[in-house]
Amino acid sequence: MKINDLNPDDKPREKALNNGIETLTDAELLAIIFGGGLPGMSVIEMSQGVLRDCDHRLDQLARQTPREMMKKYKGVGVAKAIALSAAFELGRRNAMRQPDPDPQIRSSHDIVGMMRPKIGHIPHEEFWILLLSRANRVTRTVRISSGGTAATVVDTKIILKHAIESLAESIILCHNHPSGNPQPSGPDDSLTRRIADAGNIMGIRVLDHVIVTARSHFSYADEGRL
Repeated sequence: MKINDLNPDDKPREKALNNGIETLTDAELLAIIFGGGLPGMSVIEMSQGVLRDCDHRLDQLARQTPREMMKKYKGVGVAKAIALSAAFELGRRNAMRQPDPDPQIRSSHDIVGMMRPKIGHIPHEEFWILLLSRANRVTRTVRISSGGTAATVVDTKIILKHAIESLAESIILCHNHPSGNPQPSGPDDSLTRRIADAGNIMGIRVLDHVIVTARSHFSYADEGRL
């Protein structure tokens, strides 16, 4: 059953036009992207099944590649999988757009707002640094390393090299935990101390180390652990 075959009151497109796109349920939004269902199953029912499979957590669905969707969900072929992935990617890119070209960092929430769209959803660890001016404005963000699902290798010398070349007054460390648990590990603690100590020698302060997940975060500065 396609969207056009639904009753007028159940058509997501008409509801979006009449009441606003924000009034649609997650299943109705998925139905618009999918366009059609399966024999004996409406596109709304198909969308509801996909959402049930990921516990109605869109962040879990967004982590899946098109090939994973095609393999996992009956009726989701190349066109549907690519369309859904494109919708998630547009959302991520929109969230990453910064109206201020050099945003000022005032709290860990500012850091999370910048970095979660970049790394909160990805299935592997990435380590980034934010280079700041004297006024705590971000002059540059740099991805230092990309690793596996549980760790990534970070070279302190590379971090300091970027900071020195950019004449940064201070830096902020940030990485993600694909597991969804934002609590730092022992290696996270050791790495933070090592980079902070090296930065102090060079006169470059480490203001914070923030660990982000799709739904939560941990700030060393907020917890008094720097």
